Amino acid sequence: MSAAMSKSDAGPLSAALVGLGWWGSRIARTLQDSPVLRPVIGVDPSPEARAVASERHGIPTAATLEEALTMADVDVVIICSPHQQHAAQIITAAEAGCHVFVEKPFTLNLDDCRRALQAVEAAGVQVGIGYERRFEPAVEALSARCAAGDLGQLMLVEANFSHDRFLALPSDSWRLSSQHAPVGPLSATGIHLVDLAINLLGRPVEVWASCSTLATSFENGDALSVMMTFESGATAHLNAVLATPFQGRLRVFGANEWVEIADRTHPDAASGWDVTRATPAGAPETTFEAPFDSVRENLERFGSWLLGGAPYPITPEQIQLSVATSDAIMRSALHGGVQPVAEVLA
Repeated sequence: MSAAMSKSDAGPLSAALVGLGWWGSRIARTLQDSPVLRPVIGVDPSPEARAVASERHGIPTAATLEEALTMADVDVVIICSPHQQHAAQIITAAEAGCHVFVEKPFTLNLDDCRRALQAVEAAGVQVGIGYERRFEPAVEALSARCAAGDLGQLMLVEANFSHDRFLALPSDSWRLSSQHAPVGPLSATGIHLVDLAINLLGRPVEVWASCSTLATSFENGDALSVMMTFESGATAHLNAVLATPFQGRLRVFGANEWVEIADRTHPDAASGWDVTRATPAGAPETTFEAPFDSVRENLERFGSWLLGGAPYPITPEQIQLSVATSDAIMRSALHGGVQPVAEVLA
């Protein structure tokens, strides 16, 4: 596939924003002054959501993606809709010749992922994904150090991404539905940790997961724990809770040192990170990383690539591996036992 744009040769690229709820509105605000990507039309089946988006963001709206693509000249489709709709919308966008940026999870299962990626490849367009935690400066620096071997042999990743924001959702929200968002803590926050673990440790071999509803009435769970093993022999322990005050933490243990990145606030409104390093030479040392909008960085890194800039760092192959791993985690959480990732990919 070529990274060259088919419709534009200079930014900002025009974008259709599909899904005008919480996260779609966040992206619209983020990109309102972007020199790289600019929403020109919004898509949502809800008349109320369309009215609010039109007033707040000053863009026309449509009830369906198909309608939007007849109303505006669109370079990129940014998908923030309920998870089950992603595959069909990716295919629609690709067949219209549009590049596609998809909020996590890319799809809920591997079959849909493969169909969507095949459509993208057949159309010769490009795909990005909302794994914005990869683009936090402290995470990028840690990833580079791990890849360079600075931490020594990597042995363990521990991570937690928990919050209580979903407590304010109405009980009929699709985000709390076992049909639309099975294993809710995974698709809400845990999937970011899965991506970070894969990026740091490589290809996973097996997963074990437990998802329970302990403090809420969420039908798709409010507490998730995951253990992953990797081809290198390293392991990852990941946790996500949807009924507790915010915590975000990533810790990587290497033979030479361990490093922890701790969020001060939810990354939706980041106020910086405390980065702690511990080596055999002395007591752990903590430095402060300033606030940074990694959501915008991810989107603009994708858009810049389409305009001929540096390659976007998350490949279709990595997207498929993360979906396969999440598929195995869901099977373990719903049905029990250790689930091999290789069998999901077979």
